[in-house]
Amino acid sequence: MTRGNPRAIVRARVIVSSVRSSTRIRQLRVGLALALGLAVTFSVSVSIGDFSIPLLDVVPAMLGFGDEGSVFVVHELRLPRALAGTLVGLAFGLSGAIFQSVARNSLASPDILGITAGASAAAVLAILAGASFAALAFSAFGGALVLSVAIYVLAYKRGVSSYRFVLVGIGLSSMAVALTSYLITRADIYEAAEANVWMIGSLNAVGWETIRPVAIVLGLLASLALILVGRLRVLQLNDDMAKGLGVGVERSRLSLLLVAVALVAVGTAASGPIAFVAFLAPPIARRLARAPLSLVPAALVGALIVLLADMVGRRAFAPTEIPVGIFTGLCGAPYFLWLLARANRKELAK
Repeated sequence: MTRGNPRAIVRARVIVSSVRSSTRIRQLRVGLALALGLAVTFSVSVSIGDFSIPLLDVVPAMLGFGDEGSVFVVHELRLPRALAGTLVGLAFGLSGAIFQSVARNSLASPDILGITAGASAAAVLAILAGASFAALAFSAFGGALVLSVAIYVLAYKRGVSSYRFVLVGIGLSSMAVALTSYLITRADIYEAAEANVWMIGSLNAVGWETIRPVAIVLGLLASLALILVGRLRVLQLNDDMAKGLGVGVERSRLSLLLVAVALVAVGTAASGPIAFVAFLAPPIARRLARAPLSLVPAALVGALIVLLADMVGRRAFAPTEIPVGIFTGLCGAPYFLWLLARANRKELAK
């Protein structure tokens, strides 16, 4: 209708450009607000504890200034934990955003699909074998990758249906959980106890030896995700339209999923399988940014969720400490049930 009307074409282009510009501006504002909130939460997390440090003294203590007691507590006890929570949250939030965007389904997160369960099963095997952190990370990546390939192969039928993707993932997740339980029952009592604590998801034992490699790998993976974000936007449409725009659908999808799997493996290796962070962060970010694809906001929301849950776990029931994975599970489970109920209502309405 507008082919012979140049004014209408120009007007349409102006409208599209205006919408894109306003979306980018809102995403930038949301990202800056989330980054500021994360910085404040990070400082509060380092400040509170049995030995309280005034909030204004936190940054100087991080830089090595102030009294020796504050510097020691910050550098040796609290800063590694806060950094670990931030990095793990960023990894899970970014991974969840990629999975849900590729599958075009809010249920397609690493927790629900079983990617985390596959990483956990391989990581538990490494823990029981007394492996180093590097071996643990590679094992987690291998387990997540094997499960991801199995899901993709079993769900593929002239393309990937999002609901078939989710259903196959749930089935394989049950198998991975069963394997993990079997491994723990075969271990001696001390190894089983260590594996059980790790399986809950906790930041309690994370030190500088874990922070450095996680930060390096996460930086590389986040860079790859941002490089591939253009292809991810095209995949949000459908396979035929993506092919028409010259995007290699399967190659792009596999590249994105490989990055997302690696992010899950890094986060899981560092802290254990912290439940529902990858599931909750993307929809919260999409609602805040009012955009279907929000990788950076999702990563920041994931970090905020982990840090807030860790603070509550440390201080709400002091002197008893509750692992961070318990609180994220309590928050994520009701949302998961609500999402399932809403999906069922939509199916019944058809």
